[in-house]
Amino acid sequence: MNIRLTTLANELDRHWIKLTTIAWLVIAIFYVWKRWAAIHWLSLGDTDDNMRLMQVRALLDGQGWYDLRNYRLNPPAGFNIHWSRIVDLPIAALILLLRPFVGVAEAERLACGIAPLLPLGVLLVALGATVRRLVTPLAWPLAIVFMMSSTVALSMFMPDRIDHHGWQLAMLSLTVAGLCDPKGARGGAIVGSASAVSLAIGLEMLPYCAMAGAIIALRWVGEAAERPRLMSYALSLGGGCAAGYVIFASEANRVMRCDALTPIWLSVFVAAGAGLALLALLSPADRRIRLLLAVIIGGVIAGAFASMFPQCLARPEQVSEELYTSWLSNVREAKPIYRHPFRTAFPLAALPLMGLIGAGVATWRARRSAGFVGWACVSLFALFSVAMLLWQVRAGAAAQIMAIPGVTALAFIMLPWLMAQRSVAVRLFAGIAVFTLISGSFSTIMLRTLPIDRPKPYVQRVNRATGRCMTIPALQPLNQIPRATIFTFVDLGPRLIALTHHNAIAGPYHRNGEAILDVQHAFKGTPEKAREIMKKHGATLMLVCPNMAESTVYRDRAPGGFYDRLAHGERFDWLTPVPLPKGSPVRLFRIR
Repeated sequence: MNIRLTTLANELDRHWIKLTTIAWLVIAIFYVWKRWAAIHWLSLGDTDDNMRLMQVRALLDGQGWYDLRNYRLNPPAGFNIHWSRIVDLPIAALILLLRPFVGVAEAERLACGIAPLLPLGVLLVALGATVRRLVTPLAWPLAIVFMMSSTVALSMFMPDRIDHHGWQLAMLSLTVAGLCDPKGARGGAIVGSASAVSLAIGLEMLPYCAMAGAIIALRWVGEAAERPRLMSYALSLGGGCAAGYVIFASEANRVMRCDALTPIWLSVFVAAGAGLALLALLSPADRRIRLLLAVIIGGVIAGAFASMFPQCLARPEQVSEELYTSWLSNVREAKPIYRHPFRTAFPLAALPLMGLIGAGVATWRARRSAGFVGWACVSLFALFSVAMLLWQVRAGAAAQIMAIPGVTALAFIMLPWLMAQRSVAVRLFAGIAVFTLISGSFSTIMLRTLPIDRPKPYVQRVNRATGRCMTIPALQPLNQIPRATIFTFVDLGPRLIALTHHNAIAGPYHRNGEAILDVQHAFKGTPEKAREIMKKHGATLMLVCPNMAESTVYRDRAPGGFYDRLAHGERFDWLTPVPLPKGSPVRLFRIR
């Protein structure tokens, strides 16, 4: 028996990458099967997913590589989208691969179902590498299990979640794996390259990238032998960002903006790479001099940034005060975790907190071993990611991923105690209890079984209405009407253009503040003002979804305004109802 167990352990250790890939394939097939109905109905639940598909369609239809403006929103000028083409590539490749066999429409559905699972494979390998180095070479299967038990993090890789979050989270997991890599030059190159790719996709992970750079610099300050890691990180970060800008920065991002890899941030990252490379070249023997040089380089870059680009010290979106107050400040994912309902916050925070505890315990246990530095890096990241939840809840997925090494370590700390139990039943039930606790699954179980903070009937009604109005059965009947520009809610615009041949006015993207405010002013203002704005944008139809979340905002903030009066059944001589199929959740009007 011992020989068999030893053989199994050796196989798990020797072929861990191959076995992780097999596990990923099984997981991917399972979720494609489980979510086949959503794939079939192209259930792109987020506005960003719909816009990503529109961006891919435009690319395949011949729109310029560097032209990411969406001309189906706010025509004829179009809508400024500040993304890059990086995330478009795997989706476009899948569509090109599949459409000769199944046609364009089915190829799009399949691509949207499969593409989000691709970065999950990268993530699982990176997590496996991290726990193998820090916990034990046989820990990688547990890391997969804990990842599969996450809530928000796993949702970012589900079919139809085609926007950039999954790829950025994969790059974050590679960053942590690189920090723990015992081979300095390789580890630094992994961290720098992963950071560069993430930043070229978008700046959402900028704080984590900065944290990784600070950790690498501090390791060099503490130990001059870390020079190869610092040098390879500096070159890959600066060179990677420069390459990312040249290859992927759109025409709209080649301006002095603060919300993407523009010339502003490119200069910062290239300067940081050059400064860190200079430190690596100098590498004085005295630790105090190394610290002084690092502080000087950091101070020079920070001071130059503040003096040359003061506009970026405020909100990076650079939106007007009115748009920030009426829209951006109310975006749910941009609010701190303590401003969310307990039902949302509790399961989101459970796993990161357990991971932080596990990382702290593992760091203490490794304080006199070679693994201490690696665990210190993971603990810093875990602490940082939990702190980020106090800024914006959108950091929840990253916080859960950063918890995986810590909870994996906790599991292996508890394993000897579990195996020491004589009764198989005790080991089984104790193991389930331990897993439920350290994985954070207890929070989900509590909320399912106890009447804690359950949504009120009004909230359930709003959620149902919002979901129904976004479906193919609700919107595709509009294709029977000749193509037109439809004036509709901001949050409905991307879905409308994705499912129909019609144009819309706005989507929830901050660079297009004027169009967003026009929609808000129309629905909250007088009927005369609404008609004037609609005519200004060339809209000939108006589409509304009663009880959709956005509509409740207009009714609440502007009682007696145009939409509130429309919702109360008032008719206007310049609006003519357009018949739709019986039971349709939307209402369509022709604008005269």
